[in-house]
Amino acid sequence: MPISTAITSIGLVVMWSSGFIGAELGTREATADTLLMWRFIAAAAVLGGAWALLRRRKPRPRAIAEQAAIGALSQGGYLGGVVWAVGLGVPSGTTALIAALQPLAAGALAGRLLGERVSPRQWAGLAIGLGGVALVVQGDLAAGTAAAPVWAYGLPFAAMAALLAASFLERRARAPLGPVDALPLHCLVSAVLFTGVALAGGHAAPPSSGGFWTAVAWTFLLSTVGGYGFYWLSLRRSGVTRTSALIYLTPPTTLVWAYAMFGDAPGWTAVAGMAVCVIGVTAATVRRPDRSARRLAEGAVRDRAVSRVPAE
Repeated sequence: MPISTAITSIGLVVMWSSGFIGAELGTREATADTLLMWRFIAAAAVLGGAWALLRRRKPRPRAIAEQAAIGALSQGGYLGGVVWAVGLGVPSGTTALIAALQPLAAGALAGRLLGERVSPRQWAGLAIGLGGVALVVQGDLAAGTAAAPVWAYGLPFAAMAALLAASFLERRARAPLGPVDALPLHCLVSAVLFTGVALAGGHAAPPSSGGFWTAVAWTFLLSTVGGYGFYWLSLRRSGVTRTSALIYLTPPTTLVWAYAMFGDAPGWTAVAGMAVCVIGVTAATVRRPDRSARRLAEGAVRDRAVSRVPAE
């Protein structure tokens, strides 16, 4: 695996996982829609200002329309579905497990929609990774007694589907944009969506506590810029299947974050799940040397050796 791809993969897992910690920090001070509103207002202002200072070329109308749809799905749909489900009482472990079905769905659809080949080894890795996620969240699932309405359990599925749809739209975009141009537009669309939700619920006013603004800065820098930036970069470099497989490492990495930030030590089941996730993701993402390519390389070496033999 090239070093740049490895760095992108590690950055995606670490930064994507930071969002759950930022959510816990922020919702201790305010409601979820308040946090999401101000997170994306800050992100849109800072990233949009940076975009203007860099004097980037204005995207074409088609690119703006495509990226607006991608941003609404990947940030508005995904984050809104997950946070809303947890707020209604769906256990966070159940939400994480449902969202972790994305790699299997991506693998099932990538071949038909994008022409990406999903090998039997990748299928095995995806299935192993799902088993690891199940181990990590087993304790939460066993203790989940929240009385959430039945329809609320559909929200994590909707969130997972929204992120998956955004991934496919990005790969099929006719006027693709790099993260520097796309991310400010995504954040602007999300800011408009979550501001509307917060205003409708009467939660737009932010608290004055420093802890809330720390959480806003955390989710903006680590989760939005870092998490989504690495996500779109990985998607372009590695494709939908391999990028989605890395999402399996989000629950165990979040446990490490929680231990470092809040002292929540993971149990043995969670540790075992982390190990299983690593095995599954390795199987799904690490490329095997292609046999035909290896044979061609060996043939080239032989040809060079023969060409060096002095003619009689």
